[in-house]
Amino acid sequence: MSQVRDDSKRQHQCLLFNICLEDLEDLSVRIIAVKEENLKLKSENQVLGQYIENLMSAFSVFQTTYTKSKRK
Repeated sequence: MSQVRDDSKRQHQCLLFNICLEDLEDLSVRIIAVKEENLKLKSENQVLGQYIENLMSAFSVFQTTYTKSKRK
């Protein structure tokens, strides 16, 4: 009887262990996906930052031109 109980306990532990392994695999896949998305967003943010800097630079050129023409 004790052997049956031990076998049942081992089977239950193996089942729990396999469930934990599956969860860890799922989390690992999700972490990789989030890291890839993070890198993509960082890259897009750099492009947008450069675009904004260029717009601000262009705006300051127009602002200087507008101020000069207004003085005349």
